Amino acid sequence: MDLWQKIRFHHSRNKGPKNELQLRFLTRLSRLLANGYPIIQALEILQWDPQLKSAASSVQASLKSGKHFDEALEELHFRQSITAYLYFVRSNGDLQNSITTCVAMFEQRMQYMKKFQESVRYPLILLIVFAILLYFVKQSVLPSFVDLFQNSNETSSIIMLTMSFIDMTLTFLLLMSLTSGSFFLLWRFQEKKISIESRIKLYSMLPVYRHYKTMEISFLFASHLSSLLTTGLSMKEILENMAKQKKQPILAHYAALLTSELSKGIYITSMLGSMRFIDNQISLIFQKNADKEALEKDLAIYAEFQTEEMHRKIMKAITYIQPIFFLILASLIVFIYMALMWPMFQLINTI
Repeated sequence: MDLWQKIRFHHSRNKGPKNELQLRFLTRLSRLLANGYPIIQALEILQWDPQLKSAASSVQASLKSGKHFDEALEELHFRQSITAYLYFVRSNGDLQNSITTCVAMFEQRMQYMKKFQESVRYPLILLIVFAILLYFVKQSVLPSFVDLFQNSNETSSIIMLTMSFIDMTLTFLLLMSLTSGSFFLLWRFQEKKISIESRIKLYSMLPVYRHYKTMEISFLFASHLSSLLTTGLSMKEILENMAKQKKQPILAHYAALLTSELSKGIYITSMLGSMRFIDNQISLIFQKNADKEALEKDLAIYAEFQTEEMHRKIMKAITYIQPIFFLILASLIVFIYMALMWPMFQLINTI
């Protein structure tokens, strides 16, 4: 009961504008800023849209009261990925380009989610139907076969084996659903209590997720570092800024470690290569470039390439979901069919 109340409270507290509305808000704001409008005037123009009026007026009031742009969005419960990325506008001051990059990133994420939902929709429906059919076969069909072929030991053993297999399959599906749901709820509410080192170790043990996390953290590190280098800040000041933010904990943890290395007079190249979720290519970029301007340019290009690579790999991975699931489901159906038909073949052979 307490957990359910906590879930409801968490949901109501974090309920913000729909993803499509958030994307439209940022896209139009970016367009207005690109056309030379100041941020306050751009927010006034956004209020022409009835659906954006409330959000635009709220952000405008927050900015006038002295709050940062990411704080204003956070008050409206915009996605954490958006507010976390726009946090660095406080340091680089490049609101228009930061919003443009953020829009592209968020648009891609929405595309992944939409494609993923489309890919799993039919497999989930089929899985539910298949589970119901399995239960029906186990409860009605197989017992009738046992009664019909009870004089044949070989046939009865095959049917009993099939019943055991169906039992295991149904139990596995039930346990998998309960385990996944329980893990999701526990992780949702206990994640922040787990130390960052433990989280990094846990992510490292998940084969597919750790690869995605490496691409994501590498992109964020290169993108933010590149934008902050244009401000004229020293490397140590940039890393200190990264370490202060708390919305991207792994990035903040890595930045704190690198800051500590710089304080000892050690260049960060060697440590970059040992960080689990930082691509080795970033370390090579640092080794190659001693000039700050060249480093900024290479990191910006790397972030752009990494975005394209993430998009390509994620979309490719999503396309594998349906074929793999259908192959597994087809194998199970063929096994059940053969288990049901085999006694018939045995009976025909005895006639």
